[in-house]
Amino acid sequence: MILKNKFLHVALTSLFSLALAAQTTPQLTYFDLREVRLLPGIFKHAEDLDLHYLLEMDPDRLLAPFLREANLPIKKESYTNWENTGLDGHIGGHYLSALAHMYASTGDLRIKERLDYMLANLKHCQEANGNGYIGGVPGGKLIWTEVQQGNINAGSFNLNGKWVPLYNIHKTYAGLRDAYLLTGSESAKDMLIKMTDWALVLVSQLSEAQIQDMLRSEHGGLNEIFADVAAITQNRAYLELARKFSHQSILEPLLQHKDHLTGLHANTQIPKVLGFKRIADISHNERWAEAVRYFWDNVVEQRSISIGGNSVSEHFNPTDDFSKMLHSIEGPETCNTYNMLRLTKMLYQTDPQGKYLDFYERALYNHILSTQHPEHGGLVYFTQIRPGHYRVYSQAQTSMWCCVGSGMENHAKYGEMIYAHRDNDLYVNLYIPSQLNWKEKGIEVIQETDFPMKAKTSIRINLKQPVSFSLFIRKPNWLTAAPQVLINGKRNNNFLLTDDHIQIKRTWQKGDIVSLELPMGVHTEQLPDKSNYYSILYGPIVLGARTGQEDLRGLQADDSRMGHIASGRQIPLRDLPILAAEPNYIPALVKPIASKPLHFTLSNLYLEKKGIQMELEPFFGIHDSRYIIYWPQATEDELQALQEKMSRDEVESLALTAKTIDKVVAGEQQPESDHFFKEHNSNAGASEDTRWRETKDWFSYSMKTTSETKLLSIKFIADNSPRATELIVDGKVMATLEDKAPNSSIKTIRIKLPEDRADKNKIELKIKAGAGSKSHKILEARTLLSD
Repeated sequence: MILKNKFLHVALTSLFSLALAAQTTPQLTYFDLREVRLLPGIFKHAEDLDLHYLLEMDPDRLLAPFLREANLPIKKESYTNWENTGLDGHIGGHYLSALAHMYASTGDLRIKERLDYMLANLKHCQEANGNGYIGGVPGGKLIWTEVQQGNINAGSFNLNGKWVPLYNIHKTYAGLRDAYLLTGSESAKDMLIKMTDWALVLVSQLSEAQIQDMLRSEHGGLNEIFADVAAITQNRAYLELARKFSHQSILEPLLQHKDHLTGLHANTQIPKVLGFKRIADISHNERWAEAVRYFWDNVVEQRSISIGGNSVSEHFNPTDDFSKMLHSIEGPETCNTYNMLRLTKMLYQTDPQGKYLDFYERALYNHILSTQHPEHGGLVYFTQIRPGHYRVYSQAQTSMWCCVGSGMENHAKYGEMIYAHRDNDLYVNLYIPSQLNWKEKGIEVIQETDFPMKAKTSIRINLKQPVSFSLFIRKPNWLTAAPQVLINGKRNNNFLLTDDHIQIKRTWQKGDIVSLELPMGVHTEQLPDKSNYYSILYGPIVLGARTGQEDLRGLQADDSRMGHIASGRQIPLRDLPILAAEPNYIPALVKPIASKPLHFTLSNLYLEKKGIQMELEPFFGIHDSRYIIYWPQATEDELQALQEKMSRDEVESLALTAKTIDKVVAGEQQPESDHFFKEHNSNAGASEDTRWRETKDWFSYSMKTTSETKLLSIKFIADNSPRATELIVDGKVMATLEDKAPNSSIKTIRIKLPEDRADKNKIELKIKAGAGSKSHKILEARTLLSD
């Protein structure tokens, strides 16, 4: 039997019979994915591609880390990339969730067979472990014993020397939960509860302070999972476990409506907030619920760009300065938007405001849909907004990034938010071609639409006998005029127009058709920091322009640790067009191309002194190409000054980039992980948006070189404190830093690398504190061709 969301809510209500607060009590019920089927269109195409991607992956290779850690024979070697360099098993957890969503969405028996096979093998692993644990964390048994005994050494992305093991096992927990809730697997439920019991034992002897110290290490949304298990089992012990796994250093500022997010790793924080929301809903804790709403408003309204994504190099940038995002080739991360959509879904269910659906639609079309290649199905990690750059796509056999895991889930659950209901009333939230089978009411709903290519939708109601109910159709914020409503082909004004909905109340007859005209227009959206960069949209659709296909290096990623980054040449911004117009006049410069739906020309563009025009199209359709989605803007009087400024600003940085072989930003999670970071007694921090790492002992990176690599460059902070730092390459001390400055200042030292080094392809860089002192705060290290 499938456990539906409404049954889960009944369990919650009976378990936690506290005073209800409207904001934490479900106002709407979402339909089970089994009740919604996508019809032909862009989302159905994406679902089909994702199904193929899931079948292309080898379950035996995904299972290998779990079998290995349970001391069971492996059938095939594990995948490479992140799957055999420390994060072993995380994709296997995502794969469970993706299979569960895909089977619920399609009913495809090949997917069900895969899911059953994965679950059966994981059950063998749990039985072999004998304590409820399932995981692929390398050497996991040892570190979990250490943690249980209170021996905790946590950093932002490591725990007792392992790469985010709590985050890793969260994916397994989530996969088991999804397999139960979406497909009714009793085996998955049993494994989930036993694994949660293992977590209870893991922290049973730890103090609150020790658990909070442990939670400094990225841990996904474990608090959300444990709250879900509380709801499933009606056992309060699991809710208490969820509370213990709620990271107070993130929660407390949110409770006080204080923004302490700048500089934090974005996708470490969003899953924690999902857990805060889940706990708030179960325990009807309005204070926690308000903290979550504050977080959502902050991230969506102050930190998200037009496509709905956020972050640069995976971190929250300052709300008043998006310059780093504009220049970076590591723009918004897909995982962040995946989790923000999950949070939005939770918020809309308890507080059905239109702003949640407006964001959901924006992020779904412009970020999530755009991150899947429309032919081979490859998935995207970073969607940078640097003008003139491009994106890299995964391959099923080589690329095992976090955004592949969340990406496989993204395209398997497009039906989850299209419809909802409240008692007898039906809500249409999104304009996606689909079929709803509302079995409980004996109602079939068929939505036929070519949105956004055509600004309209048609909703057919099929039922066995006349039924009275209200149909609430979402009224989006991008409408340029009142929507036109036709019922059975005739203009109808017998509806109520609210801020968020078009409400039609009537006794519905079999075959009734509601047609809706949705007036759309061109508008602009400025970067949140109010700098002179503008995105152009048609309705909710972000429009972009292709700028070329030269040097699309690594377009389909290999299994290298940095393969998810588009490392081709960065086009100088001075070599790209500037939009010369007053901001409020930009929409008038966008003209439709009659022969191409949703294609436009954009004029008043200037490249040096030459006026040009370019073709705009939906960003979700731009692939295998460089592109622009944010345009630098100036008035004609300001044009020359802006061109000169852009020319000056990037000369030094692009020259440095051109001769850089490898680069690692100290204290930044993914770059350090990708450089096989090791440490003893070090810590990372950030001053606003500048991240650093210091140590009382040492830390090290493995860095790429070539036979032409001549130099090592180290950027560091010199301050007034007594610090000494040894820079060691392949075991040999190359230089010592003893710089001091009355005020903190950033300095750079360049060291000539030995010509006779044994391995020309890499060096081991070790940063070591001098005797009796701390090291300097190291900002970055680069290997360079020459000065």
